[in-house]
Amino acid sequence: MSNLSTTADDILACARSLIVAGGYNGFSYADIASVVGIRKPSIHHHFPSKADLVRTLVARYREEAESGIANLERHISDPLEQLRSYTGYWEACIADASAPFCVCALLASQLPVLPEEVAVEVRAHFRSLSAWLTSVLERGQRQGILQLTCSPRVEAEAFMAGVHGAMLSARAYGDPKMFGVVTTPLLERFAPRH
Repeated sequence: MSNLSTTADDILACARSLIVAGGYNGFSYADIASVVGIRKPSIHHHFPSKADLVRTLVARYREEAESGIANLERHISDPLEQLRSYTGYWEACIADASAPFCVCALLASQLPVLPEEVAVEVRAHFRSLSAWLTSVLERGQRQGILQLTCSPRVEAEAFMAGVHGAMLSARAYGDPKMFGVVTTPLLERFAPRH
């Protein structure tokens, strides 16, 4: 890997942690420069504007999420276990503070102030995640593994909102365990009742 891509990666990683800590308007290039140990013009060389930086960050985040989901699909076939694995991933990230909040969920709460090119990427993440969750729920319903009370699409949206809300609750209470407190009943709703 060249130094150029390493510097860009460092800038993106720093921006990501600053966004999770304080949102889109909660950081500047000066903040990144001091953390990464470079001058502001170096950041502008890689990302001419803050919108370019955050759009690139969200696009990369989406690729990581889609890769993670594809990996999950390859290794776990049971739809309920896929949902458990998805929430388990976030539970672990919140517990060890490696990723205490979904970047796209956080940015979605700030859509009115985001540049359009960033907003487009954030919306695309939500659509992609919703489509995957819908497919998992459809498959689970078809196989008799999951019991749904609404259409798979509606259930997917409610589940996604519940997971994002659980992140918010964990942050609001300052208690990582709150994520599981909220998501466990979301998963249990889908288990067939005998």
